Amino acid sequence: MTWLTWRQFRVQALTAAAALAVFAILLAATRPHLASLYAASGITGCHGGACGNAASAFLARLATTSPYSVVYALSIAVILAAPAIIGIFWGAPLIAREFETGTYRLVWNQSVTRTQWLTVKLALTGLAAMAVTEALSLMQAWWAGPIGKATGLGGSVAPFSGSRFSSWIFATHGVTLLGYAAFGFALGAATGVVIRHVVPAMAVTLAIFAASQVVMPLWVRPHLFPPDRTVATLQSVQADSMATLAPTVVPGHPGAWIISGEPINAAGQPAALPTSCAPLPPAKPPSIQAVWHCLGSHGIREAVTYQPASRYWPFQWIETGIFLALALALAGFCFWRLGRRRT
Repeated sequence: MTWLTWRQFRVQALTAAAALAVFAILLAATRPHLASLYAASGITGCHGGACGNAASAFLARLATTSPYSVVYALSIAVILAAPAIIGIFWGAPLIAREFETGTYRLVWNQSVTRTQWLTVKLALTGLAAMAVTEALSLMQAWWAGPIGKATGLGGSVAPFSGSRFSSWIFATHGVTLLGYAAFGFALGAATGVVIRHVVPAMAVTLAIFAASQVVMPLWVRPHLFPPDRTVATLQSVQADSMATLAPTVVPGHPGAWIISGEPINAAGQPAALPTSCAPLPPAKPPSIQAVWHCLGSHGIREAVTYQPASRYWPFQWIETGIFLALALALAGFCFWRLGRRRT
């Protein structure tokens, strides 16, 4: 049974191996010069506020130096797409093709039981899916190590921006790829069991997986732990927009995931910003420091809701566990559905 599964899966396996090789060659070819630029940036020997300036200068140089912007964006896109591609091209045809071509009749009338047949197919292909996606993530993390260190020091230059909690960084690093790959593959297999036609199963798999990748970061992940809340002066949160006073840092909590921020008055209630602090044209617009001082004199502060950076790995493990549990549930559904089907 293992040999038969390998024979059916070998084209996808060889394609994945070739893709990993190309990905590795691209990263390996560009990594040495990236490391040399980082070493020459002065980040390693910086102290205090100079680190942020050095990090921003390093990222700005990368953004204008070919091909780092392209390689970075491409590698992130490849990793984000990998679980969906696995679900579409590995999971959906796994069982749907057997129904579509009628070969299930021959397989299920052999000495191998349906349970054994499905166990081998799901285990072999599912483990391969998890290994491929995690390999992509580890290679990209090695290549982008200097970029991660620079952004961790406060550097932010497009496209090298975003903390570890940002949607595209969180979903392409750590262990979450294991859960995404397992879920995508199991989702494709379960969809194929229900629909029994390859192309419709592929389309449904893509739609459901894409929806899960929107729902999780927007509505589920922020609530996996009760968020913390702090109140600070406008200067200390480094508001970057006079319209919304959106905080960019949490005092005393570097690398925190900022969920929301709003201005409040001295009584702790949501506050409307005094128009006197930002006079309308044709008056000369004041400096941002003057606006902060004016708002502070009116008792305006910033209430920030956030998740501390120390919760990064708990978030990673919990989200991975959620998707692995969903994958196991979908696999169990496949066993249940096939067990009920008559040959």
